[in-house]
Amino acid sequence: MPSDRHADFSINTIIGPNTNLQGDIEAGGFTRIDGSIVGNVNARGRVVIGERARMKSNVSGTAITIGGVVYGNVIAGESLVILSTALVLGDIITRRIQADDGCLIHGKVLVCPDKEHWSRAVSEYRDAQGIRSVLPVFSKNTEA
Repeated sequence: MPSDRHADFSINTIIGPNTNLQGDIEAGGFTRIDGSIVGNVNARGRVVIGERARMKSNVSGTAITIGGVVYGNVIAGESLVILSTALVLGDIITRRIQADDGCLIHGKVLVCPDKEHWSRAVSEYRDAQGIRSVLPVFSKNTEA
C-alpha cells in the first residue's frame, strides 16, 4: 500500500499551454500549470509552475516549483524551488527554499525552521489577508 507521501506524484490537475483561466483553483493533489491564470491556486499537494506559465495568483501547496511568472504570494508547506527562469513578485513563506541563479524575487521571503514558527507565520499571513479583504468594504462605507 503506497504511503501518503508518494500519493501526490500522480498529476490531478493540468492547466496546459495556451490555456487562460480566470477564477480560483482548489486542487486535491499534484498540480501542473503551463498556461495563464488570474485567480488563486490552493493545492493540497505538489505544484509545478512551468516556464511559460503566467499567473496573477496567490499560490499554496506542499512542495512548489516555479519556472514562470507569479505575481502574488507563495506559501509552500514543505519546500519551494525557484528556477532560473522564474519571476516572483510577492511574498514567500516556506520551510525550505532553493533559488537558482538568475531567478528574480521581489518581496519578503520568510523561511520557517520549525513547525511552530511555520504555523505562526501562516496564521499571521492569513489574518492579514482577511483584514485586507474587508478594508475596501469599510472605505466604500465611509465615502458616502
